[in-house]
Amino acid sequence: MSGLIIEWIGYIASAIILVSLLMSSIIKLRWINLAGSLIFAAYGYLIGSIPVMIMNLGIVGINSYYLSRIYGAKEKFEILPLDMNSEFYKRFMEYNKREIQKFFIADEFSHTEDSIGFYILRDMVTAGIFIGRKKDNILEVDLDFVIPAYRDFKTGQFIYKENIPFFKEKGISRITASAKHVEHHNYLMKMGFNKIDKEDFYYLDI
Repeated sequence: MSGLIIEWIGYIASAIILVSLLMSSIIKLRWINLAGSLIFAAYGYLIGSIPVMIMNLGIVGINSYYLSRIYGAKEKFEILPLDMNSEFYKRFMEYNKREIQKFFIADEFSHTEDSIGFYILRDMVTAGIFIGRKKDNILEVDLDFVIPAYRDFKTGQFIYKENIPFFKEKGISRITASAKHVEHHNYLMKMGFNKIDKEDFYYLDI
């Protein structure tokens, strides 16, 4: 293998590790950092630097250990009714305003008789917030927001799979949502939503 190719392997590994440090999600950080460290270990082997190889294999092992702990952890999920007039709601929305605006058109939501809203607690930490409007048997999702540290799909799986009895008790048989961001589109598809032809609207029958 030519020296130039080996050098580029080192550059690529370095770039991947740098990108991993930009991730707000700890799971994404661990996976990307693991990939970068694995490539860097190969780079160390190719240039004959055993210390570089051993150090990066150690980082691969550390990332693997913590990823196994994350995926193996048994977390407790709960929902807590929200009050839009509460100080906590106002502060939560203000603190996360920029992130919310990335995925949702509105950042101010009104409460009506048909509103359904709750916080999602994850081991008693407020991991997200859900707000929707019920029209007959359909629930239109206005806001389904999870803070960056908990965007590993577990919170969404709790809402749209484990929490189905909650929606059915309220006479809901279909949930609709929209997505203006590709990341939110991927999230909805992962949760089992179906996309309406050539529109940014999705539905989930429960």
